[in-house]
Amino acid sequence: MTESILTPVLALVAWTLIMWLVMYATRIPAMSKSGVDAAKIKRASDLDGLPMSAKQIADNYNHLHEQPVIFYALAFYTHTIGTADAFSVNLAWAYVGLRVVHSLIQSTVNFVPVRFLVFSLSSLALLVLTIRNLLAL
Repeated sequence: MTESILTPVLALVAWTLIMWLVMYATRIPAMSKSGVDAAKIKRASDLDGLPMSAKQIADNYNHLHEQPVIFYALAFYTHTIGTADAFSVNLAWAYVGLRVVHSLIQSTVNFVPVRFLVFSLSSLALLVLTIRNLLAL
């Protein structure tokens, strides 16, 4: 089962849900401490008073719903048309691993130059997987 390109998809879904739990475990106490009334929140800017540490985790959770959408579509496409060889599966795992590292950086030290490097490497994995599928047409 670990040879399937869909296993990294499941891993990234699981990681996204872990970050969702971390986000609320951080955000709810931060809201309470900052005196933010959840019933009065109407837009994202109403949370501007939260500490940066809580915002970073929420930002990362949002990021896990942006570029990974391309990964999900690409992994299912790769699986469906039968181009999910060992190299493609390794690229998928590399993408997931780099997204986890990206999350850990963003939700802790948030050092943007390193975070950007990790993001770029994960994007490169997607690009190579895309090119391999285009060449298989």
